[in-house]
Amino acid sequence: MSARIDHVVTSGTFSLDGGTWEVDNNVWIVGDDREVIVFDPAHSPEAVVEAVAGRTVQAIVLTHGHDDHIRAVRDTQDALGGPPVLLNPEDRVLWDMVYPDSEPDAPLADGQELTVAGVTLRAIHTPGHSPGSTCFFARSGLSVAGLPGVSESDAAEAPVLISGDTLFQGGPGATGRSYSSFDTIIESISSKLFALPEETVVLTGHGDATRIGDEKPHLQEWIDRGE
Repeated sequence: MSARIDHVVTSGTFSLDGGTWEVDNNVWIVGDDREVIVFDPAHSPEAVVEAVAGRTVQAIVLTHGHDDHIRAVRDTQDALGGPPVLLNPEDRVLWDMVYPDSEPDAPLADGQELTVAGVTLRAIHTPGHSPGSTCFFARSGLSVAGLPGVSESDAAEAPVLISGDTLFQGGPGATGRSYSSFDTIIESISSKLFALPEETVVLTGHGDATRIGDEKPHLQEWIDRGE
């Protein structure tokens, strides 16, 4: 069977700088009927295990180190039989807030390629929401049919970007908290993500999908808004 992306929504909290907020997170599972990579297994190991459904998990990949994305990762790792957890080292300061006595199993680097079920995803370092925020781009080979916010015209193996909290439907990720920068996220999006094909389907860390071509015309609005 061809490679696809499965989707799980989990609910919990995000805490930083003394505040706590309720959030719903997207978990993306990329692969086929035999093997997968799990991206951002937030909040509920049980929900992720159910969605993996016994397939071999090559790795658990974290788009960034905020606690809503990582707090459940060690329990999820144990429940899935111990696949390695990958995180960009620039987000170690955030990781250490949750796991001060351990470290991720392997680093992520800009340009690094991950391959699963015959599909290659390229890591794109996009600092701004956090220092180590990293997106993952697959030029072809993935079915996105049935995912939230994906139209029928986009469903036939369009290029795909797993954007974490860097780019959303309607704008960039939040930058009003520690270890974030509005100017940096705008530079990351404009120079790296907006260089991708406009038909690229963007699968976000929270909420519905979008496309590069739908967000690109609004860059100056975001800059003028300054948030």
